Amino acid sequence: MAELNPPVRRAALSRHQAIGLALLLAGACALPFVVSNYRVFQFTLALVYAIALLGLNMLTGYNGQISLGHGAFYAVGAYTAAILMDRFGVPYWLTVPVAGAVCLVAGFLFGLPALRLEGVYLALATFALAVAMPQLLKYKGLEEWTGGVQGIVIVKPDAPPWSGLSQDQWLYFVVLGFALVLFGFGWNLLRGRIGRAMVAIRDQPIAARAMGVNTAMVKSMTFGVSAMYTGIAGALGAIVIQFVAPDSFTLFLSISLVVGVVVGGLASIPGAIYGGIFIQFIPNIADQISKAAPWAIYGIFLIVFMYVMPTGVAGFVRLVASRLPGRRPR
Repeated sequence: MAELNPPVRRAALSRHQAIGLALLLAGACALPFVVSNYRVFQFTLALVYAIALLGLNMLTGYNGQISLGHGAFYAVGAYTAAILMDRFGVPYWLTVPVAGAVCLVAGFLFGLPALRLEGVYLALATFALAVAMPQLLKYKGLEEWTGGVQGIVIVKPDAPPWSGLSQDQWLYFVVLGFALVLFGFGWNLLRGRIGRAMVAIRDQPIAARAMGVNTAMVKSMTFGVSAMYTGIAGALGAIVIQFVAPDSFTLFLSISLVVGVVVGGLASIPGAIYGGIFIQFIPNIADQISKAAPWAIYGIFLIVFMYVMPTGVAGFVRLVASRLPGRRPR
């Protein structure tokens, strides 16, 4: 079983970690030039999911609030970008921060009444949000904007002529740029005073209130920031896929995000990347293994991951790294 309250590591990057991060970034920049356009498309979506998982991990891993409805915020971000591009001709890059702002407000407002709910009760409230969202997007009164069951088709952005890149390569670097900014912001947020307040509320809410932490504001703000990350991911995902429709944002998307957070590692920033890779590639691998029962294979993969790595991939990587020669356990 995954660790519910994993420790938060606040130490600055060591020299080895900085070198590893630089090598990882160099590999990420070289990736679209050594694989096919389809693989570039897949890795782009993995980055999109990683952004969404980082937002959900802030809420669940760091703040202890369980959400089964973040697929709804992903949908709001995707439709915000699609409507702005299709109806108003807004540049694709500008729709992303707008989608994030819309979801920030929506998440904060949803978090206010959710303050009265804890644990499974909050999970059920967010579950209702995920169930209702596809039906709301199909509502006749909104069909003029959302396209109803037909959805909205988005024109794929062209790469600037000076770049010499294909469309898929360009979108990969656009998503990578947003991911670097958001992961950097998340890193600083979680290592600072607000991040410590999040963890204090998760571990000892009564003690946090006694120390003067405004638990209501921190929890609502965390919900808003978490929704913002997920909305930005939804906008980027819509631009990459070039299409949005209500049936793309069912409850299964919300469940997949929760699975990605747990598999990647709770309260872990790198865990969001591992979880994004899991969400994007494991279903495809399962489908290649068995066309007749791909979700049975997916379930087996999930059981194996949880059995072998109960603290997630990030926890497993930390354990292996701590046992390397010359490394002291942390």
